[in-house]
Amino acid sequence: MRVLLRHYGFALAYLAGFVAAELAYTLLDPEAQARLIAWASTNVANLEHEPAGPMLVSAFVTPGFFAAWPVLIGLAVFGANRALGNARTALVCLAGHVIGSLVSEGILAYRIDVGQLSAANRHITDVGPSYVVLSAVVIALACGGRLVRTLAAVDLVVLVFPGQIFGGLSQLDVPAVGHLTAALTAAAATALILFRRSRRRRRLRRQGSGASAGYVTEAHPDQVGDRGGAGAQDQLPDRAPPEGPVGQPGHHAPAGDRGDRGEPEREGHHIQARQVRDERDDRADRERGQRGARRHHRRGQLAWIHA
Repeated sequence: MRVLLRHYGFALAYLAGFVAAELAYTLLDPEAQARLIAWASTNVANLEHEPAGPMLVSAFVTPGFFAAWPVLIGLAVFGANRALGNARTALVCLAGHVIGSLVSEGILAYRIDVGQLSAANRHITDVGPSYVVLSAVVIALACGGRLVRTLAAVDLVVLVFPGQIFGGLSQLDVPAVGHLTAALTAAAATALILFRRSRRRRRLRRQGSGASAGYVTEAHPDQVGDRGGAGAQDQLPDRAPPEGPVGQPGHHAPAGDRGDRGEPEREGHHIQARQVRDERDDRADRERGQRGARRHHRRGQLAWIHA
């Protein structure tokens, strides 16, 4: 159930709310149904006095096609929800519904004010889930897989041809203008979301590639684990130091060899590091001794030449 809500939470909530509202609507008498539709319509008169209630309720009620709308919602909203997620799908569908209603009714109010239409158009009926469904169709076509896009295309064909959602666009009819505005709003919002998602993925890939190709700067060049060194002090902890002759400093017996005490030598990382340091000191002492012997030899040669 949790996985279902994560992938289809918004679609389930919207479909359940629409079906519940339609069942409640069918239980009302015709006069009460007319009053509900008149109050829920996002027309000019309602938007001027009480915009919040009609803007919300109008997406859940419709005076006809009770059996068709749940199918159309299922074909579009579920695929969009799976492709874009709960929050983003809800945001895009809400933007399409609200902006589509405001733009179409705003154009209608302007035409009434300039005298192109009569004042009776302020109270037209404007309800239904079509703006939400069309916004979900745009999301599914832009973000969904092959099956999701196919179902969304079927939904769009039903809305355009039998539903005539763009009919009367040349005359600036309210439904046609509202559907076009909702589709354009959903397309712009979806494109913005996809662009930000793609940019975030590219930034994460660049950060990952930079971290994998980078090098760790060591605070001390003689520290064990510095791969750039060339001496014994630069050996890694997992690499055993070279063995010296028995009895010499820095000599260590193999792990399975038994010494005088009859116990196998157990070495940890700190013992290896100490042996590395001892060997480094011994090698430095030997090098200093060799340099001193060479200087003494050269001095003897010079003294013999002068003599």
